[in-house]
Order: sequence, then C-alpha cells, then structure tokens
Amino acid sequence: MNVPLAPGFRLQRGLDGIPAQLKGGAVAIGNFDGVHLGHKAVLAAARAAAIRAGGPAVALTFEPHPRSFFRPDQPIPRLTPAREKRLLLSHEALEGMVELAFDAGLAALTAEEFVADILVNGLEAETVVVGWDFHFGKGRGGSPAFLQDAAARYAFGVEVVSPFGDTAPVSSSSIRALLSAGEIQEANRKLGHRWFVMGEVAHGDKRGRHLGYPTANIALPPETPLAQGVYAVRVTFDGPIRDAVASFGRRPQFHENAPPLLESYIFDFQGDLYGKTLGVEFVARLRGEETFENVDALVSQMHRDAITARRLLSGPVDPLAPSAIG
Repeated sequence: MNVPLAPGFRLQRGLDGIPAQLKGGAVAIGNFDGVHLGHKAVLAAARAAAIRAGGPAVALTFEPHPRSFFRPDQPIPRLTPAREKRLLLSHEALEGMVELAFDAGLAALTAEEFVADILVNGLEAETVVVGWDFHFGKGRGGSPAFLQDAAARYAFGVEVVSPFGDTAPVSSSSIRALLSAGEIQEANRKLGHRWFVMGEVAHGDKRGRHLGYPTANIALPPETPLAQGVYAVRVTFDGPIRDAVASFGRRPQFHENAPPLLESYIFDFQGDLYGKTLGVEFVARLRGEETFENVDALVSQMHRDAITARRLLSGPVDPLAPSAIG
C-alpha cells in the first residue's frame, strides 16, 4: 500500500547515493515513533538551524525500531509503523529523511564510527539536533555529551533539545500507556495530532451488514497499543475525511478468539471499500468492549454508540489539527 508523502519531500533509504539536497544541513536524529510534541520540538530546532545555515533540514531515523532488533520476541507496540512515520515526517517542513536499516552492522558501530561514517562522511552535517535523552552507537555509548565532544573534533554544531512537557517529558512510551488505557484524548494532546492507523479494507464475515451496521474492517498488529472498545473516529479514503464509529476488539459477543479487528461504520456512506487503504483517526473512546445478553441488546447499544459518536463529531471536537491522513 503506497501512501503519497508531502510534495517535495525526499525519502532516502540507506547512505548509498544520498542526493546533494539532503547533505550539508541540519540533521535531527531519533526513532520518532509517533512524531509527538517532543519529537516536533527536535524537528523545529533542526528547521531553525537549517535556515541559519542555508541548508536542508533532514530527519535521520531507523527501521525497524532498535528494540525490535535487540528483542525480536517482544514486539514493540509502535505508535507509527514505518509507513505512518514517513507520512507524518513528510508534513514537518523538512527537505527529506534518511532511513537507515537497523541491522547487525549498524548495531555494531561504535558511537565514534556513527559520527564519522554517518553524520560526517555520509550526511556532511553542519548541525546535529537531538533530544536530551538520545543515545546511540554500540552499547549506547553515545550521548548528547559525547556528541558535543565529537562536534568539536569534526567541526559541526550540536543542539540538544530540553524535555518537552508540563509535568513530565512527553515520550512515546507514555503515549503508548495512555492508548492502552483508552485515554485517547490525552494521548492526542501529547502527540499534537490525532492518533491514527492505516490498513487495507478486508473481507470479513459480513455480520455487521446483517445487523444493519456494515463496517469497513482492517486488521491491526496484535501488539497495537490501543484499548479494546468503541470509538468516535474520522476516516479517510480517496478524498474527504468522514465521520464514523469504530469498534476495536475480538468480538466476544460471538465467542470469537480471533486477532483484534478494527471495524468502522462510516456514517451516510454506501460503497465498496474492499482493497482500499483506509486511514482512521481516533477522536474519543465511548466505552469498553462488552458482551450483551443477546444480539438485540447488542444492536440497541450499537445504535446508541452511533448517536453518541455523531453528536460528538458534529461539535467542536478538539483544538488539534488532523493528522497527515486528513
């Protein structure tokens, strides 16, 4: 599923053949999972440094997430898989991003080799921007302090961005915890945009259609950091964003033991979405997943959920701009 990035944004995979327009500027380094407000502060500092130097602003990031490499048996619940991360970064007023494969070779680089091979020889960085807690290199031997020492030897600038947050630093792990608790609005506040997922609409058992609520279904990874339940959402495909109500879970009413499925009932829409890429932004959680006395009781609750979601989405939802899919 190819999702178009923002016009003019350059995606570079690996160090071979890096175009001149991505060299000699300000490089923001990070995993950028979620592209949350803390990440946005790092990216903003890189944009400002790039303007001062008259060069490009570039994000340097890694795929897969380093934790997935070191602990493959414990998949990290990503806020933004690679495709979604690229999409969000492409809307951050950068010239482009360099995505490095996090493999055994990269993991074996010492902090000194990372600086020399990637930042100096590869990207010809004029300024490097990192967050206050950034570590890199074999055994996490590199730190902001190490980077500042290396900068003096290699003649580039360094900016270390302070923690972002009112009472505690905004972090990807704290946002994952909020999503897992169903605190979608607080998670969105820390992201600075509405959290979203993307997937291809797949055929299901057509049960929603028989109940009067035909849904567009997308399968999400088992480790998706989202509390099961019913949500007011906004969806997009082939054009304008639309209001919807969505259920995420295992469908206990029908005694299924299947992987969690996201089922979105799109208001005032009729059409065939199978095979299309659907983006779903989460606005508010209405309730948790429940088992009802019978199917009629379930349908009555689905009706109430739809009314609640319509009412909520028709008013002033929140002060956030839509994510890059909207």
